[in-house]
Amino acid sequence: MKFLIWALVIAIGCGIAVRLRGQSAKRFAVRGRYFAAVEKLFAAPIVALAPTGFPRLSGHYQDALFDLQVVPDTLTYRKLPALWLLVTLAEPTPARATLDVMLRPRGVEPFSNFRDLAVQIATPAGFPEDCAIRSDAPEAAVPAALVLKHLAGLDADLLKELVISPKGLRLVWLAEEADRTRYLAFRDSEMGKTPLAPARLEPLLNALLALRDDLKELP
Repeated sequence: MKFLIWALVIAIGCGIAVRLRGQSAKRFAVRGRYFAAVEKLFAAPIVALAPTGFPRLSGHYQDALFDLQVVPDTLTYRKLPALWLLVTLAEPTPARATLDVMLRPRGVEPFSNFRDLAVQIATPAGFPEDCAIRSDAPEAAVPAALVLKHLAGLDADLLKELVISPKGLRLVWLAEEADRTRYLAFRDSEMGKTPLAPARLEPLLNALLALRDDLKELP
């Protein structure tokens, strides 16, 4: 009798394991298509999968090299899990120092090196009140007026970070938040089921190109 009970327990356990593996494979397949709709924006795009199952894309848009990444963030305390889109113009710029503007900083941003920059800068007038700014060389950083000009053209509710550095430019954007009801009830934090739309990405690509062009005009 005990043998039959244990055999039943093992069979149920194996069934659950097989079902979970199937669900995991399906979830990774869905995640892997997240950039499928925006690949057409780039010349000769190269796509690889990150350990999270989400893709990373590299390609040329208007003759400039861009890198796209997606970072799921499920660790932020008392906030819904978020899916962050990192849009990087991966080419040298005329900037002489790194300047990092972080909106709503919490100190646990998994996608950023913000806390590693040595100097905290006082927030200039006109900048979002809930932002923090750091640099590795404030005296050589891009003028605040130029940064503010480009921040003003972005949705502050979705923008998380703007990085200006000699190595390139980056926007970190809130692509998605977990469904509140499902997360609170079942701790379901699955995101990225719908591929990123070109209409959402293209304005961010153009914003970084415009910033690059303005940097070239600096004395």
